[in-house]
Amino acid sequence: MTAPSPLLDLDDAVSVAAADTEGAMRAAALGGAQVRSVAEAVAEGLIDRVRDMRPRSVVLVTSGGRAARAASVLEASVGPHFGLPIVHAPVVPPWVGSLDVVVVAGDDAGDPRLLAAADSALRRGAELVVVAPDEGPLRAAAAGRGAVLAPRVRTSDRNGFLRYLAAGLAVLGSLDSGRGEALPDLAGLADVLDGEATRNHPSAEVFHNPAKSLAVRFQNRRVVVAGDSAATTALAGHATDMLLCGAGTSAAAAGLSDVLASAALLSGAGDLSPGYDPIFHDEELDGPAPVTPARVFVLATAQSRTTTSRRLAALADAELVTAAADEELAPVDRFGTGDSEMTGRAVSGPAQGERTEMEQLAVLAVRLEMAAAYLRLIGGR
Repeated sequence: MTAPSPLLDLDDAVSVAAADTEGAMRAAALGGAQVRSVAEAVAEGLIDRVRDMRPRSVVLVTSGGRAARAASVLEASVGPHFGLPIVHAPVVPPWVGSLDVVVVAGDDAGDPRLLAAADSALRRGAELVVVAPDEGPLRAAAAGRGAVLAPRVRTSDRNGFLRYLAAGLAVLGSLDSGRGEALPDLAGLADVLDGEATRNHPSAEVFHNPAKSLAVRFQNRRVVVAGDSAATTALAGHATDMLLCGAGTSAAAAGLSDVLASAALLSGAGDLSPGYDPIFHDEELDGPAPVTPARVFVLATAQSRTTTSRRLAALADAELVTAAADEELAPVDRFGTGDSEMTGRAVSGPAQGERTEMEQLAVLAVRLEMAAAYLRLIGGR
């Protein structure tokens, strides 16, 4: 199984590395390093001011983009199992006060929305955590009055999703709220993500490389990325963002229920007749030209995989995308010290045991980001 591209063979690792002149693959593979950098910041005490607090709520205020997607995933995945309300909002709600923790996150330290949110939280006496570059007006606004988790791993803004996700997990994990098993250990999560990046390394063939395989199946198709829950639907939105910004491929994101309700529209117009010739086809005489059915990629976790796979029977062209631990391949030690350059740390093999829902969502994020990087190299549409 090889990539159907006349320009680049994805199984040729040397050619893939040479074609990646902008470092898209390396940026996509640094998810584990970003999570580990947040864990190190927590160990250094940068958010000790919220440690063991028992707040009334945690409010996540974002400027949009990757920060907003990560906050939506946190709210949907962790919120139902957490010991206090997690609220994702575009501005600081009017009821926020000294009993609350406000997390302000975004890429631009000069964004007026982030500045207004930080100022509002501080004026009301709330504990403030800023997840943004420690510079400019935002640095001045939060100096000495709030915790700051600035990026430590240099990567493109479009690959910052996992840093925001890790920062949110770090803040929630520091609170005394009876968190249960909803939150993974950040160091362990970083190892799992490094393992996923290793599986998707350019030296791994398409047949054994989940990200390459996804890129091949994305290419030259109408793509819909769907989620079977609120958390996976939010992640589907991140996937379509990456396909557009990282590969120039337009795709739609939706919940699985909405996709199933629109199954007839996604199936395409007309049958794909083997006698169809686009050169001699006349729509006035022969009717509408056949359209390739949209391919639906449904994101799911191990807990919902069986039920969701049964629901896909109603779709003409659909695939289930999961990141359960039992799908892991046997470890192949082929990278040596070169692995650390791609992932931030050498990994001996795949993670063992049952993965938490958050770990599965984070693994899917790495896979989708790396798939978008491969699709960029082979020319997505």
